[in-house]
Amino acid sequence: MAKIDSQLLFLTTSPRTPEKMIPEIGLLIDHFAGSYWNNETQNAFMEILRDEQFFNGKGEKDPAFSARDRINRAPKSLGFVVLSPRISITPAGHALLTSKRKEEVFLRQMLKFQVPSPYHKPTAKAASFWVKPYLEILRLVRTMGTLKFDELQIFGMQLTDWHNFESIVQKIESFRIAKVQYKGSYRTFKAEYLRDELTRIFEDRIVNGETQTRESNDKSLDKFLRTQSSNMRDYADACFRYLRATGLVNVSHVGKSLSIVPERIEDVDYILQTVDRDPCFIDSEKNYIEYLGNAAVPQLLTDDRQKLVTKLHTEFPQIEFNHEAEISKLKDLLADLTEQRKANTLSRQVVEIKDYRLYDDIQNTFKQIEKKELYDTPLMLEWNTWRAMTMLDGGDIKANLNFDDYGKPLSTAQGNMADIVCDYGDYILIVEVTMASGQRQYDMEGEPVSRHLGKMKKESGKPCYCLFIAPTINEACIAHFYGLHRVNISYYGGKSTIIPLPLNVFRKMLEDSYKVEYTPNSGQVRSFLERSNELAENCENEKQWFEEITKSAINWLR
Repeated sequence: MAKIDSQLLFLTTSPRTPEKMIPEIGLLIDHFAGSYWNNETQNAFMEILRDEQFFNGKGEKDPAFSARDRINRAPKSLGFVVLSPRISITPAGHALLTSKRKEEVFLRQMLKFQVPSPYHKPTAKAASFWVKPYLEILRLVRTMGTLKFDELQIFGMQLTDWHNFESIVQKIESFRIAKVQYKGSYRTFKAEYLRDELTRIFEDRIVNGETQTRESNDKSLDKFLRTQSSNMRDYADACFRYLRATGLVNVSHVGKSLSIVPERIEDVDYILQTVDRDPCFIDSEKNYIEYLGNAAVPQLLTDDRQKLVTKLHTEFPQIEFNHEAEISKLKDLLADLTEQRKANTLSRQVVEIKDYRLYDDIQNTFKQIEKKELYDTPLMLEWNTWRAMTMLDGGDIKANLNFDDYGKPLSTAQGNMADIVCDYGDYILIVEVTMASGQRQYDMEGEPVSRHLGKMKKESGKPCYCLFIAPTINEACIAHFYGLHRVNISYYGGKSTIIPLPLNVFRKMLEDSYKVEYTPNSGQVRSFLERSNELAENCENEKQWFEEITKSAINWLR
């Protein structure tokens, strides 16, 4: 049981992207179902996890802690697994692993997540908690029409009791009016407003001098408020990402806001009218676990046959089907038709991209990414690079992304393959992207990139290459990739051609392809890739190699 002593709304924050937990739950159950969840199994779980292709972390300092962080948070809190007395999967967890309709599974579990619960007990110092957080934030998005990230951070994270819902709405309305009336910069306005709100929320702690945080010996008020602001941002970010996984909300990456998907408004209204706002089974862990793990509750609009039939007719009027079929069959039909609609939408997008009609939009999106003007820049970098590679040349270009029903990027997919795979027939180019910089870039990406390329070589049997794209390239990554050019490592399938490209250089390559009077072909791409191997053999060190391959990229069509 976790003790909560926060004055802010509590939500699960690990993993940051909810889809990431799916393969890890599968791994846990495959290897440890029926075992005790203790230090021994936690260490063993991390040992197995580190060898999996979908794992990008390390978990080396304290493997048992890393295991608890991955499993005790979202997988347990959302009712997918039970860890006591022994490890087991719930009906909801089984549905998450097997269902075509994973959005529906995530939605049901989030609607049941509550504070307080037998899993999460507020302390005497905590705020007055009486809330189902995801339910009330969904209600807030529906009520406000559009909810900006800053509004969710400053005010949504104060919604610790659903009885205060209307007062939170009024706070947001007042904030919007004050923002219009403010004469200075929005950045200054937000900082002042946030400081005032935090000072009010934590008034008792500030008055009593309780401003030291666990992470620091600094007791200053400024440090305390910065820490609480950061906590607010982390919880708001997690809330954004988890609600996005339900398929009910649109995320505007430019406006950094949430809104209800127009086609799902009826579904949302049904939820808000029928799901009980009060927490339940607070003092009965047995009943709570049974309720939380039940894959059939709460009821959704699509559980009603007539409403489901109406939805199918409305969204896909050209389709004939048996109205009396089992509910599960009708739901699968809806999922299949929605997936086909998504595929058709993506196909139309690819046609537009290949014709260079979206060139300006792609370059402008890269500018916004470099300036960090978009919400979830790692996701947007991966998506926009997929668009750029699709435009750059022919071939079968696949992104390892989850798309929403309308072809917009929803989240990065499971990390068991490269970010982007470009199959040109006689060879394959994978593309890895990251917003990470400094030593963290090498720690996060160095080995996984090498592993993904080695995996692709073994699976395809074709010559394989890799582009590694980031706003800036860390020197350790340059040295690592240079070494892999020169050293024959059987684990990675021999020598590895991994070319690090700063984002501005990659954008210049796009610009060159746009300017020429012909469409570059895959042979020209391969010539550039092979040039990297020649340079690696002839350059004295990694610095010279990086300088020369950068020059080659800038002039790749000359």
